[in-house]
Amino acid sequence: MAKILSGKDVAAALNERLTAEVKDLKAAGIDPTLAILRVGERADDLSYERGATKRADSIGVAVKNVVLPEDVSQEELEKAFADINHDDKVHGILMFRPLPKHLDDKPIVAAMDPAKDIDGITVGSAAGVYMKSGEGFAPCTAQACIEILDHYGIDPRGKRAAIIGRSLVIGRPVAMMMMHKNATITICHTKTVDMPSVTKEADIVIVAAGKMETIGAEYFKPGQTVIDVGIGWNEEKQKLCGDVKFDEVEPIVDAITPVPGGVGSVTTSVLISHVIDSAKKLA
Repeated sequence: MAKILSGKDVAAALNERLTAEVKDLKAAGIDPTLAILRVGERADDLSYERGATKRADSIGVAVKNVVLPEDVSQEELEKAFADINHDDKVHGILMFRPLPKHLDDKPIVAAMDPAKDIDGITVGSAAGVYMKSGEGFAPCTAQACIEILDHYGIDPRGKRAAIIGRSLVIGRPVAMMMMHKNATITICHTKTVDMPSVTKEADIVIVAAGKMETIGAEYFKPGQTVIDVGIGWNEEKQKLCGDVKFDEVEPIVDAITPVPGGVGSVTTSVLISHVIDSAKKLA
């Protein structure tokens, strides 16, 4: 049986450290604050907002909610964003995307201060990840993968890592972050020929395919560590599932993250950690 890499344990350790850091900041007169910009009432946005707010409250980070109607104009949206972007009391901004179709997020992303870009959506943050310059922040889900490996003492140095998926949100940034840890990286995608033969050569496999339960036993071999980033609702099984066929893969590999209770459990804590880091820098 594989070792289960529980994200809840990683998040608990992170939260303990972050709570102490917030106390130190408040003692110095700094109140770390997250601004959440939401347009409309999408169910997934509301769910994430509730989770982020609850986690922030438990750690001691303040939350400023900016909620706009779904029919808000581009001008009104940009003004609301500018208010929090230029507010010295706001240390991090989370803007839910995609926006309604009549709105364009490009001017907002271009204008966002990378120091407040806690979810890694700006060009400055992307450059920070690729150049390891310290500017901006990595996307929270990509950072969560690294936090899990660090927590469980899985050192990528000198190891081969295969990343399934090449998105700007997870695949490419986590590949670069693994490279910074001296892993040898292969990025797999829909045009990869005989992907199982590639992933079987890896010591660590990070799966961000975006297709629920499509990566089965044929992709893996004994001794591997598997980080499953995917999550979706399986109507047939009436449960949340990842991109990996857990029941097939768990008996084969050495260690694996569960879904739910894996990467997603860590992501919100990473988001709050970025707010705190931003508060330290801006102070």
